[in-house]
Amino acid sequence: MLFSSTVFLFLFLPLTLTIYFFSPRKLRNTVLLLASLFFYAWGEPKFVLFLFLSILLNYVFALLVDQNREKRVLVKWVLGVTVFANLSILIIFKYANFIVDNINNMFGTTIELGNIPFPLGISFFTFQGLSYVIDVYRKDGKAQKNLINMAMYKALFPQLIAGPIVRYVTVADQITDRKESLPKFAEGTKRFIIGLAKKMIIANNCGWVADQIFSMPASELSVGLAWIGIIAYSLQIYFDFSGYSDMAIGLGKMFGFDFLENFNYPYISRSATEFWRRWHISLSTWFKDYLYIPLGGNRGGTFKTYRNLFIVWLATGIWHGAAWTFIAWGVYYGVLIMLEKAFLLKFLKSIPRVFQHLYALLAVMIGWVFFRAETFTYGFNYLKVMFGANGNPVWDRQASFYFSQYGIILLIAIIASMPVIPFIKDRFLKQGTVGVTSSRDLIVTASYAVIFFLTLVSVVSSTFNPFIYFRF
Repeated sequence: MLFSSTVFLFLFLPLTLTIYFFSPRKLRNTVLLLASLFFYAWGEPKFVLFLFLSILLNYVFALLVDQNREKRVLVKWVLGVTVFANLSILIIFKYANFIVDNINNMFGTTIELGNIPFPLGISFFTFQGLSYVIDVYRKDGKAQKNLINMAMYKALFPQLIAGPIVRYVTVADQITDRKESLPKFAEGTKRFIIGLAKKMIIANNCGWVADQIFSMPASELSVGLAWIGIIAYSLQIYFDFSGYSDMAIGLGKMFGFDFLENFNYPYISRSATEFWRRWHISLSTWFKDYLYIPLGGNRGGTFKTYRNLFIVWLATGIWHGAAWTFIAWGVYYGVLIMLEKAFLLKFLKSIPRVFQHLYALLAVMIGWVFFRAETFTYGFNYLKVMFGANGNPVWDRQASFYFSQYGIILLIAIIASMPVIPFIKDRFLKQGTVGVTSSRDLIVTASYAVIFFLTLVSVVSSTFNPFIYFRF
């Protein structure tokens, strides 16, 4: 079920909220669990079995860790089995066919696994389960002995399919003692509206442009058209994913939860390193806390630091998808961030900020080409067109068409990707006298009403357009 579907907006969410708030407090986690399981089962009911398996495994492993703390060898074995079991599930359902296809290509074999189902959100809820058991092992959080509470945490529908990856320590107290309130509900509603608008009004329009251009052979693209395509995709993936995160955070607030932020205006970054501190923050911090630091972080000397960075970014590429283009994308960032750590960051600080921003945007868009491309060949050919290296025309009629028809929405998206609205709110809508405050509240409320109305029009009239990160 999509957050941006009429079924969710007009049936599932109102019904869930009504039942939730009319239920006794001691039953509210059960209500959320049942609603979340229904939400997940809406498309493919059989996938619920895989979710149940993940819940039960991590529930049992955490209890075993908690009950055998004094037996250090046994606890480490339990932790090792936890990691192996979770990653095995992920590998089987997400990477098995990719691995077998490459074995067949390398050795000329004809191994066939058939069509292995791909449970939605498996990468997200697998990492969430791993972090839960590891946090219990580290004593960062207590093992949850109530299976319903544990299942609700793992299956909570706002963040189940595409994150953010909500770590147990973040919401441990909120699972049993959260405070719902009208102001928090209102804040969550506003956040949800903004996320829905990002998806329906900006991401979908940018996505249509990107899909049309990336479906063309690279040999038929002009330089200008290639740049319009990658700019459109860069904006699509940001507003699509950050829009989902906004909706997830907003929904969480409606039910009394406070999830951590997942995006912080990444396109204003001045380096790739800064970009990844601002983009998909929950994943970046997950890899930092559960892979980079355990590997030694930057404590073992220069070589080990760069080795650890490379391993983390290779893992990041693999996490995103079972394709060599994703792996290459991860390696690209690993090498780039190692170069920045070695000397590029020092150099960047010596040049004007505008060139730092241009460098970061260029580096990110080059990475997005491989992230979007189906094959290496297409990705390299697309980059050659972008930089005029294959003799294609600089501009053509198709570039003029897309620029004239969609230039406004791309410009709006570019402006919205920067912290312009927070600046305006801080500058012109500050708290003041009673009259000023009332006027400000009226303007804000009217703005959200208009945005929500336009978004609903888009929802009703749009065709199916799933979130990009559902595939991960």
